[in-house]
Amino acid sequence: MAAISTDVWISVGSGLLISLVAFTALILAPAVGAFGRTGRRRQPSSSRCSCWSPLVLVGVALGALIVLHWDQITGLVK
Repeated sequence: MAAISTDVWISVGSGLLISLVAFTALILAPAVGAFGRTGRRRQPSSSRCSCWSPLVLVGVALGALIVLHWDQITGLVK
């Protein structure tokens, strides 16, 4: 298996950071701010994360499949 280049690590890390900031700013902050009590503030964050984590796992799995089978995919396109 080939070593992963620095450019790939930078791209993946940047994408992850941008996604995390966007999720926090656009989804989590308004959901938490909508509730007044401290106990009720935990519920939207946990439910949002429980909905978000399977989507992330599916995205990671599809990305890994694409990376592993990239030679076959480019062979189909040619």
